[in-house]
Amino acid sequence: MATKSNSTSPTPPTAKKSNGAARKRSGATGLKKGQKAHLMSGNEACVEGALAAGANFFAGYPITPATEIAEYMARRLPAVGGKFIQMEDEIASMAAVIGASIGGAKAMTATSGPGFSLMQENLGFAIMAEIPAVIVQVQRGGPSTGLPTHPSQGDVMQTRWGTHGDHSIIVLYPNSIPETYRLTITAFNMSERYRTPVILLMDEVLAHMREKIVLPLDEPIDIMERPRPTMPPEWYIPYEENPALVPAMAAFGEGYRYHITGLTHDTHGFPTQKASEIEALNRRLRLKIEQNRKHIVMVEAEFVDDARTAVFAYGSVSRSARRAVVMARRGGTKVGIVRPLTIWPFPVLAVQRLAQRMDTIIVPEMNQGQLVREVERYTQGKCRVVSMTDYKCELFTPEAILQKILEVDS
Repeated sequence: MATKSNSTSPTPPTAKKSNGAARKRSGATGLKKGQKAHLMSGNEACVEGALAAGANFFAGYPITPATEIAEYMARRLPAVGGKFIQMEDEIASMAAVIGASIGGAKAMTATSGPGFSLMQENLGFAIMAEIPAVIVQVQRGGPSTGLPTHPSQGDVMQTRWGTHGDHSIIVLYPNSIPETYRLTITAFNMSERYRTPVILLMDEVLAHMREKIVLPLDEPIDIMERPRPTMPPEWYIPYEENPALVPAMAAFGEGYRYHITGLTHDTHGFPTQKASEIEALNRRLRLKIEQNRKHIVMVEAEFVDDARTAVFAYGSVSRSARRAVVMARRGGTKVGIVRPLTIWPFPVLAVQRLAQRMDTIIVPEMNQGQLVREVERYTQGKCRVVSMTDYKCELFTPEAILQKILEVDS
């Protein structure tokens, strides 16, 4: 199971002079020189993470519970030389992000379920044309307008299969404010590295809750950039096969002229109906993600070494699930928790290994049962899989999950 990717932080605030007493108080907090503790919401942390990753373009349309991302971007981006634009709708927002990325920008947008539905056609275009972009999707109750101010996990499958066609996708899902910051950076890094749209999936609870986060981070900073052409413009082949399976991407305006289309295309970007070229393109689009699973898929596991029951939970639900697991273990019940930070590609290996060790896997979700189907698919009947659903658009309580743990363990 892969560990978290390296992440980065914003430029530290300018140091201010202080007297000895102030320094003593700072030292008592455990903060290092230059660090500062912030109380942030998930939406704020997402913005700061994006800026730390080098985001310099945002196009979006207001929608609860993601609106604050656009609001903070409207203030923060111009201050660092970036561009913010409010579009007329989500369709245009995704189109603007694609155009900005083609021009060399690190571009992102943010929306919720109804807006994400409108973005699907352009999302598919970006996948086919291999255009980096980050799409933040803050889930709320649905279908349709649903419950704009209530949490849900009803869009998990939409992030995987929302746009038409057979394709691969990367979807990350944090469960805390510091992790939202880190995974936003990771989303940009993966988008650039693999030349693909990456979705950062959140929910209303995570978007609006507030937690302490210390910036800049302690760990080393890694920022990835898309592969750039090194040959003269006349030698450039925009979709050329290479061992990394990710072709170099020139920015429009740099002298590299090439064709971009959503149609199936050859290595020069022009539409093709040749079976060999169609197969080669679709295979490469899939393999550039599938063959890099060890760098993409991130999973955390706790208390599983001696457990016979495990809770498989993600996003905000995993916080309640972990508390329930701790409560259960204090009562003598041996149970563990496994949390995927990467939803797609699905952590197949982690689930298969879990199925070999567990008698039961409980999957609590704020929907009518979505990711549980993938758990069932990859456990292949080797252990019992128990679906725990709640679609009242309310976060699970630890007590409810604890009750289910005790029920299956009895």
